[in-house]
Amino acid sequence: MEVENASKPLDDSGSAHMEVEQNAQMGMGENEKSDELLVSVLIDELQNDDVQIRLNSMRKLSTIAKALGPERTIHELVPYLREFVDDEDDILIVLSEQLGGLQTCVGGSENAHVLLGPLETLSGIEDAVVRDKAVESIKKIVSVLDDNQIEQYMVPLVKRLATGKWFTSRISSSSLFEQIYSRVVAEQQNEMRGLFVQLCEDDTPMVRRAACQQLGKFANVVDYKYVMSEIVPAMRKLTKDAQDSVRLRTVENCVMVANLLNPEDRQIKILPVVYALCEDKSWRVRYMVADKFCSLTEAVGEEKKNRMEMINIFVRLLSDGEAEVRTAAAQKVTEIAKLVGEELTTDKLMKPVEALAKDECQHTRAALASVIMGLAACAPKRVVLEHLLPQYLQLLKDEDPEVRLNIISKLETVNSVIGVELLSQSLLPAVDDLAKDKKWRIRLAILKYIPLLARKLGPDLFREQLCEQCVEWMRDTVWSIRIAAAENLKSIAAIFESKWTTRNFIPEVKALAESKKPGHRMSAVYAIGHLCEVMGATDCKTQLVPLALALARDRVANIRFKMAGVLENMTKYVEEQVVGEELLPCLIQLSQDEDKDVVYFAAAALENVKAQK
Repeated sequence: MEVENASKPLDDSGSAHMEVEQNAQMGMGENEKSDELLVSVLIDELQNDDVQIRLNSMRKLSTIAKALGPERTIHELVPYLREFVDDEDDILIVLSEQLGGLQTCVGGSENAHVLLGPLETLSGIEDAVVRDKAVESIKKIVSVLDDNQIEQYMVPLVKRLATGKWFTSRISSSSLFEQIYSRVVAEQQNEMRGLFVQLCEDDTPMVRRAACQQLGKFANVVDYKYVMSEIVPAMRKLTKDAQDSVRLRTVENCVMVANLLNPEDRQIKILPVVYALCEDKSWRVRYMVADKFCSLTEAVGEEKKNRMEMINIFVRLLSDGEAEVRTAAAQKVTEIAKLVGEELTTDKLMKPVEALAKDECQHTRAALASVIMGLAACAPKRVVLEHLLPQYLQLLKDEDPEVRLNIISKLETVNSVIGVELLSQSLLPAVDDLAKDKKWRIRLAILKYIPLLARKLGPDLFREQLCEQCVEWMRDTVWSIRIAAAENLKSIAAIFESKWTTRNFIPEVKALAESKKPGHRMSAVYAIGHLCEVMGATDCKTQLVPLALALARDRVANIRFKMAGVLENMTKYVEEQVVGEELLPCLIQLSQDEDKDVVYFAAAALENVKAQK
């Protein structure tokens, strides 16, 4: 491509860039000359052997187009870009993106159609990412075209793509029908529907799959009578496709199409499709049905007969032969119960739930454990006590820690279901087991539920059952657990207040501070840092400050410099007299420590304390 007055040959693209930069710095005032030189550089780089250089230049297509102006962009740049369709895929991806943003560079909507030519070619490229980017750019251009331009340029383009020799162009065409259908005349709409149905029946599975993905969206813009007479039959045919990758995509279509139909037609047209998908020979299709079952249930409507049909289908999924399907269905139990109501929940779901609680797959049991507590709100109390309570207690004793953890994570609803008495009998042994689990992530996970459990148990029962374990976590071999345990002490102290904390936690923190193990003493440092925020000025002075001053003299430097930060924090929660007489002198002493890290953190703490005043 030749650019007049701007086609200077360059051996080194870097020197060309330097020349442009020097011209700008010299304030030449010759903007036109500078622009022409820049365009020359970019066009030369488009032909460079280095892919990265071509890529960088391709990203600046809008700069080239603006410098050339609309006329030259239309007649020179756009035809020139057609030469790049055989380039590297990375180049074509950028080209596809850039073309969608050049509407203003070709003179606006009036000339935007000229960009469709190279994009049509790119829509047939083998690389899926290139095709997707090209289709996105075509959609951007369609949005600025008027109806006459749609009829003149887009309809022929879609026809060519939809009937193209290569399956790649047919795949791309399936995404464009929705964009143009409502903007063309009735005769062309008939043709568009015929082409789309033809894609749904294409010999190539990938084309059918792409058409299936777009079917629901296309149905949304088609008149009701044609949805019933053409789109629904095409969808039902796709549910029987030989490829499960095609069939599983019809699940989402059922949801979208059902939302368009009246109640009677939903029952006639959609429910048989859902039945067929539920009994599909491929577990992946059945899994998709289970995963989308809440949306399907909402889409078929609230009519009692439809709800009955859907709950029967759901029960089949709960007892499916594949664990993955049962797991997906188990996760939806509570949501489905809310949709179908108390009566159907009681009659239809309780027995399958009992079976799932004993399922051989731990993932299925874990999925059920994460939602089973929600069922209590969807059934009468009698049913909850008779059917759900035994399953709840059984899951609490499950051999898999994830199952037990999922149950405990729903502690907010525990009291309303089984009360504190049964809680202490069944839940606390499970908590104790999880607290000592070999996997440290399980121990860490149970930690975050302890404050919630403290609220449920009350101070006396908590002290008897869990107080010792809370302190034991401070001695854990994993640092993350010790940190979380220190934060837990603060949360529990805030619940039970200072007097309870002084009696139950402070002696244990003191024992940690006097331990021979540096890790335990460091845990005491973290505990003091957190507890000082909730214990009140008086208790902080009498209980925590002496421990803090002792740890500030620890023989381990890491403990001393960490204590400097704790002392700084403590100054916010004690009286000024304590700060002046005890905390500041200690920080000053630390700032003169023999260890440079201790000196650094102590000096920073002193500076921050002075700034607060």
